[in-house]
Amino acid sequence: MAKLSIRDLDLRGKRVLVRVDFNVPIEEREGRIEITDDTRIRESLPTINYLRGDGAKTILMSHLGRPKGQRVDKYSLRPIGDHLHTLINDPVIFSYDTLGEVPEKIIKHMEDGDVALLQNLRFQPGEEANDPKFAEALAKLGDIYVNDAFGAAHRAHASTVGVTKFIPQSAMGFLLEKELKYLHEDLDQPARPFVVIMGGAKVSDKIGVLKALMEKADTILIGGAMANTFFQAQGIPIGASRVEADKTGLANEVVDLAKQRGVKFLLPIDVVEAKEIRQGAQIRNTSRLSREHGIREGWQAVDIGTATVALFQDEIEKAETILWNGPMGIFEIPDFAEGTAAVAEALANSGAITVVGGGDSVTAVQQAGLGDKMTFMSTGGGAALELLEGKELPGVAALSDAE
Repeated sequence: MAKLSIRDLDLRGKRVLVRVDFNVPIEEREGRIEITDDTRIRESLPTINYLRGDGAKTILMSHLGRPKGQRVDKYSLRPIGDHLHTLINDPVIFSYDTLGEVPEKIIKHMEDGDVALLQNLRFQPGEEANDPKFAEALAKLGDIYVNDAFGAAHRAHASTVGVTKFIPQSAMGFLLEKELKYLHEDLDQPARPFVVIMGGAKVSDKIGVLKALMEKADTILIGGAMANTFFQAQGIPIGASRVEADKTGLANEVVDLAKQRGVKFLLPIDVVEAKEIRQGAQIRNTSRLSREHGIREGWQAVDIGTATVALFQDEIEKAETILWNGPMGIFEIPDFAEGTAAVAEALANSGAITVVGGGDSVTAVQQAGLGDKMTFMSTGGGAALELLEGKELPGVAALSDAE
């Protein structure tokens, strides 16, 4: 059933408890925490500004990192609140505690349009355990609950699922709505040809998504370390490359399924191989991969090769809809990033509907300065994969049904 939307709510003067996803990449520099990519914070602004404009008392809550139920200074949300302040050009009241006297006093003295941010939810062991007492205590801080944290919607935690049992109305924010539209509704019947580009490290992580997308895709392009498992299954030497040696049967199953479905399934035809995984290491482009000419002993695949880039570009040019999830190599190292950057550039110039399915793919697009050239970039890695696989997201299922 359709879920209640933030648009359906009477917000003025209400305490609105909003689950956002401010789990952004951070680095510690000279004793200060700096945000290295604020995409998720910026994507929450339409919901936050809508609530402010409608006179709600907006109480934001999020997690950051993996503090495992302990208070860890590095993962305090204070720097996130300071950054949000610069984005909305208004104060963001920060609560050093998640629950108790401090947030209760802050909320009591909030005026319509004010914004507050609670301390890291995962400082509390009850969050990831979906503890009912913790969820109920959270719910008491608000009159209405809004979930705008797509990146956490696949987790059945206290702030995504448990809280909805103790609050009268639970609705979707604008970001959650947008994610569901592009990743679920629009890809249900995509404009064709529909090209899926799948990268990353493990076939086992993507098997469910690959099988689900076989029902819709015209072409699937495979890159990243997961391609090595397919190579090994086909008897192509992989040298010292990262591989899931026990998943070659799974790889063959995927290839066979593509044949049955009439889906064009393309693996890299050459790769960039390196002696070491570091910037400045000795690298070379392999010849066309075969059982006789694979990756050299002691070397490992780190990126797709030049012939593969041309092959993939040709398929991307034909597409009307493109879904990309997972880099083509170890793009974090500049010497190994050319294939991933070339794919991003091809998407940007394709003229197709381009959906980037979260995680490292979004980071790669942002690094290439091409974010504004994509139709949509998801803020959720794991959540995007589960949605594409056809799974129900607990954080969405728990929301109030629309009448």
